[in-house]
Amino acid sequence: MERQPKEECGHGPRGTVEVRELRHALRHADLSAIAEARRLLREQLRHWGVPGLVDIAELLASELVTNALQHTDEGAVLTATLSGGPVHRLRVEVHDHAARRPRLHTPGENATSGRGLLLVQALADSWGVRSLGTGKVVWFELAVDTA
Repeated sequence: MERQPKEECGHGPRGTVEVRELRHALRHADLSAIAEARRLLREQLRHWGVPGLVDIAELLASELVTNALQHTDEGAVLTATLSGGPVHRLRVEVHDHAARRPRLHTPGENATSGRGLLLVQALADSWGVRSLGTGKVVWFELAVDTA
C-alpha cells in the first residue's frame, strides 16, 4: 500500500488557492486496508486543520472503499482533496477498474449489507459516479465549516 500526500499552492486571479491531496493505493480484496485508509484519512484531516470532518469522512470513505474492494477484480485508489479559496470543500474519490456502476437500492429490513450508498446519499453534501476509460470514480463532497 502506498501513501502519497501532496500539498500544492497555486495562484489564481483572486490570490492564492491552496489544494491539499492525499492519495492511497489499495490492493484488491485486502479488506484490512479499509482500516488503514480510515486511519490515513483521519490523520490527514487533522493535519489539514479540519478535525470536524473526520467522523463523517471516515464513515463515507469506508463505504466507498469497501464497495470497491468487494465488488471489483482489482485494487483501487483513494484520493482526498481539500480545496481552499472562497468555498472550502473536502472531496473524497475512490477510483476502481470496474466499469459497472454502483446501484442505489433499499435493502430489506433483515439485510446485513447494502446500505453504504444510502449513507453516502444521506450524509454527503454531494456525491456521484464518473465513468472513466479504465473504470469509474465514486466520490462525495463535504463542505468545510469555517466558522
